[in-house]
Amino acid sequence: MNKRVLGLMVAMAIGVGACAPKESSGDPEKGIALSNLDTTAVPGNDFYQYATGGWQRLNPMTDEYSRYGVFEYLEKQNDERIKGLINEIAAKQNEQGTPGQKIADLFNIAMDTVKLNSEGYLPIKESLAKIAAIKSRDEVNGVMVEMMHNGIMPFFGFYVNADPQNSSMNIMNVNQGGLSLSNRDYYLDQDDKSKEIRAKFKEMVVKMFELCDVPVSQAKRNADYILNIETALAESHYDNVKLRRPYDNYHMVTLAQLSEQTPAIDWNGLFKELNVTIDSLNLGQPEPIAMANKLIAEQPVEALKAYLSWNVIDNAAKYLSDDFRNASFEFYGKTLTGVQVMQPRWKYAQGTVNSCLGNAVGQLYVEKYFPAAAKERMIKLVENLQLAFKQRIMNLEWMSSDTKQRAIEKLDAFYVKIGYPDEWKDYSALNIAKDSYYANIQRASRFAVDDMLMDVNKPVDKSEWLMDPQIVNAYYNPTTNEICFPAAILQYPFFSLEADDAFNYGAIGVVIGHEMTHGFDDQGKEFDKEGNLNNWWSEDDAVKFAQRVAVMSDYFDKFEVLPGVFANGKFTLGETIADYGGLQISLQAYKNATAGKPEADYAGFTPIQRFFIANAGVWACNMRDEEILLRTKTDPHALANLRVNGEFPHIDEWYEAFGVDSTNTMYLPKEQRVSVW
Repeated sequence: MNKRVLGLMVAMAIGVGACAPKESSGDPEKGIALSNLDTTAVPGNDFYQYATGGWQRLNPMTDEYSRYGVFEYLEKQNDERIKGLINEIAAKQNEQGTPGQKIADLFNIAMDTVKLNSEGYLPIKESLAKIAAIKSRDEVNGVMVEMMHNGIMPFFGFYVNADPQNSSMNIMNVNQGGLSLSNRDYYLDQDDKSKEIRAKFKEMVVKMFELCDVPVSQAKRNADYILNIETALAESHYDNVKLRRPYDNYHMVTLAQLSEQTPAIDWNGLFKELNVTIDSLNLGQPEPIAMANKLIAEQPVEALKAYLSWNVIDNAAKYLSDDFRNASFEFYGKTLTGVQVMQPRWKYAQGTVNSCLGNAVGQLYVEKYFPAAAKERMIKLVENLQLAFKQRIMNLEWMSSDTKQRAIEKLDAFYVKIGYPDEWKDYSALNIAKDSYYANIQRASRFAVDDMLMDVNKPVDKSEWLMDPQIVNAYYNPTTNEICFPAAILQYPFFSLEADDAFNYGAIGVVIGHEMTHGFDDQGKEFDKEGNLNNWWSEDDAVKFAQRVAVMSDYFDKFEVLPGVFANGKFTLGETIADYGGLQISLQAYKNATAGKPEADYAGFTPIQRFFIANAGVWACNMRDEEILLRTKTDPHALANLRVNGEFPHIDEWYEAFGVDSTNTMYLPKEQRVSVW
């Protein structure tokens, strides 16, 4: 569990939901896997199908996935690698208190189904009894703050992060939360699908309470209470678009003001329980916190007890007996994502170890699977991309010279992280024992919360990583102005030491450019080179930028992803701008790198054609309709196919490379294309 309970403006990642060609089908010299193409498709009509249709055909979705792509493919590969590392440790005697002992004992207890099934709900019985004993509204706060210390967040959440207006110091942040479902729209939309999801949610809640020996009549009342409370919270929550606006989510208040504004919440008691002394904090979304206060003040005590009990049960379900795991999976798996079967238990157990002891596992992973040559090659690629981005900024006809200079200063100030951290996390304070699976999860959660809270009112540590090395992803963090590329993403099909430049610039080069562009997207542009919320743009340049990126959001709004369901271009704008910028910057860097020494054609494709094929290939994906709906509501990244068919029509070189003209369905007249970076 990362110490950072990531906030709303913390990190912008490349995203998940892609897929990869099988490694054996790629050419070891060029990187392109010809079997992944569908050459019956017309590139200018559906480039996604053309570049990835073969992969989709060769990799049909299995029942344990709601989607299957590069991230899933690499995670599957990493699972096998990490499985070997953990099994090796778990099979031997490890000295008490060492990372090896903690990894082994946590994995083994997670795998012990006999113990888990014999315990039933015993691991949470004491917590539920404490809630059941609540007699008054005042007692609700006492139980709630203890739950929060254990990482269970009813009503709202909190996290520690750099102050957006003083990025060198960490502050406490309070943010909207308390929903079981992943998006407010599931509670508020009145279409048949949303109503069905709410009905099945209540069925799951009833089933879970029954598993805790609650009579069915009371379980049904509890389900009504819970849905009513969560719906009221959802009505007050900021939507996805508003959550992207940094200034709309920054409201510094003193603790005295917060206590006066929301007297039903015992803030002093909360921070005393957390052992934190603060005078002020950022109240990210005031209205949802006001609603939480109203609910605590006005809801029947019985309803509040039901809601708190549900938070305990829901948080614990996947760490309890198979009855709980199955009930949780029926809803969160089958109903919400369309997955038909659970993954094998060892994957869940391994995922828990990764979550609770991620840096310890990451250290083992890096030692065995991350070559030094890969880091050296990446450093050079990043330098090349920075130079290319600088060139593009200098050549922008719409941006003033003063804003260009400040943009370049921010670009030059990027803090770059590649592979793994310089120092590994110390887990000596985390006790992993053989009492119960869930007891270990509680201790790990409290360890993560305490670890995070140690940074309140302290200087920001720029060397800290927000992702473990074995995570297949990358990110940009605006408050530290950093770009990070963990070891696990630096492998085929994103990156290969054997592949040519056309492939690597089309794949990992675009990822690098993507993360760089996040520093200048609709959200990142609000932060200066020091990571502070600070308008460093001229007023005229800011207007021009907004007009130009609106072309992108309007364009994506028109994509119908399911019957009657459209993409949300404003919600995905930061990521679509980053994809666009990544393509433009990496193309420039590729041209720079091969100037005077052009690469040869291969298998009938020019280098620029291979660049686009390589990029499209990392987004090849099979996905269920339920997952499409879920991602459209919750994921700031565009769907995988739109990261190709929605982006390439705005890149001039793509038209030239594949002879796309006005007779093709993906064609956009020059004046309708995005022109930003």
